[in-house]
Amino acid sequence: MTREPVKRSSSRSLADLAPEHVKSVVDEYSGLHETDSPEGRKEHYQSLVNHYYDLVTDFYEFGWGRSFHFAPRRKGESFKASLLRHEHFLADQLDLKPGMQVLDVGCGVGGPMHTLAGYSGASFVGINNNAYQIERAKVHTRDIQSQCRFIHGNYMQIPEEADSYDGAFAIESMPHAPNKTEAFREVLRILRPGACFAGYEWCLTEDFDPQNQEHQRIKKDIEVGDALPDIARTTEVCAALREAGFELLDARDLALESDPQTPWYRALQGRDLTLSSIPRTPMGRALTNIVLRVLERLKLVPEGTRAVSTILNEGADALVEGGETGIFTPMYYFLARKPLPSKD
Repeated sequence: MTREPVKRSSSRSLADLAPEHVKSVVDEYSGLHETDSPEGRKEHYQSLVNHYYDLVTDFYEFGWGRSFHFAPRRKGESFKASLLRHEHFLADQLDLKPGMQVLDVGCGVGGPMHTLAGYSGASFVGINNNAYQIERAKVHTRDIQSQCRFIHGNYMQIPEEADSYDGAFAIESMPHAPNKTEAFREVLRILRPGACFAGYEWCLTEDFDPQNQEHQRIKKDIEVGDALPDIARTTEVCAALREAGFELLDARDLALESDPQTPWYRALQGRDLTLSSIPRTPMGRALTNIVLRVLERLKLVPEGTRAVSTILNEGADALVEGGETGIFTPMYYFLARKPLPSKD
């Protein structure tokens, strides 16, 4: 469908969508999951992901903040502190420092980039397929704009010169890729020889049983709730990195490093009793749905807004189920290096 800039009215819209287009975008997004196979969703992945983030970015910022990812939590550690530590860990593994140029592959609204620019002093370029998120990222990085630049583009075809970056990272962004090997190969291309690429991937663990209908339902609900064409196994991620040409230096599931009392999905369970955590809890998400239903009837938000909230709620419940059963992780960590040229 053709997108138009948001029209000024009494109705609060989502992203830069015109209010009257929200429902049709919701319907088109839902249709991609209802009628398409994983292969079909991969073929239409740009529409799938763009529609999704047009619809959910405002919800994410309201309920989650500026860093759209999970983290393993230590005993007594707050949700926010765990996110910061998780981001700093990548910077430390990549040995980021002033003078380096680093690609943030799928940069979201710039939360991790802002954190890592201040933490490391490096300069960052963020690439994102969603125009609205790029605009939000520019807003969130205004105070460090000399260290940050953004590309509205597809990370499957990065519009940058080969051998031009000192490092790259991807925080839970590449599960959207229709072909992991091709996506990783494009990151390899823009890195200088010897430079490293680190990231966190959403994966099925070895506990996932494809013959188990409940496992398949959880997987499907995560895909619908988070705009994923499919979910790879951990072994597939490692194989794709090697096939792309990287040297795989490290790979492991950091979810296993969480304190048993504070698993990575705790924030979605309603067990963090703070004012800022309420929107993430089941109670807070249900309350949001009720409020949106009323606001839709009063025409204060566009028709379809509550449906977006419902998609996110069902996805959140599936993420908790995936974590509790051990069949899913959102933090399969990898560190890979672009080989140096052969001396032969």
